Amino acid sequence: MIALIRGQIAFKSLDHVIIDVGGVGYRLSIPLTTFYALPESGEVRLHVYTQVREDAINLFGFLTMEDKALFKLLLSISGVGPKVAINILSHLSAPDLRQALATSDVARLSGIPGIGKKTAERLALELRDKIAKTVADNGGDTVTYPSPGNILDDALSALMNLGYKEKQAQQTLNALEIAPEATVEDVLKGALKVLVK
Repeated sequence: MIALIRGQIAFKSLDHVIIDVGGVGYRLSIPLTTFYALPESGEVRLHVYTQVREDAINLFGFLTMEDKALFKLLLSISGVGPKVAINILSHLSAPDLRQALATSDVARLSGIPGIGKKTAERLALELRDKIAKTVADNGGDTVTYPSPGNILDDALSALMNLGYKEKQAQQTLNALEIAPEATVEDVLKGALKVLVK
């Protein structure tokens, strides 16, 4: 699984971007919020969600871990696939989406093109408690840092891509002390220091 990608922008459009990493171009579908935040050219770093299907491997890129976490949360709802989740994140920023879900704002959710009232109600019903708990745990603020679980999942995926066995990588990650503000990159550096000894 690809969890993070850094490289030069080779092509950028409203719904996807191609990132050149060492001469290999990776095509990532992106929400409009990420599109507007990306420069026209130069180096970028995107958090990646990898979808593996029988006939394809699809990559979805996000500027922040919060966007990626919300994308994964949306996918947990029956009837919401990657295209719908990207569409939702294209029309509502992460804080706005969290607010709409936490307050069960069905009118705002159903105002997103392609989201009917029934889907909006299902999103509000099934995600309200998860979002409200996350916001409450942060003193009413939106999430600033990804949860350690997401960081560890991404770090584990990256270590396995580097050729480490899952069990060995998992044990190393479990032994690390992870600061609340730590990024996947920080965790990887710490894990690699242990693994290369």
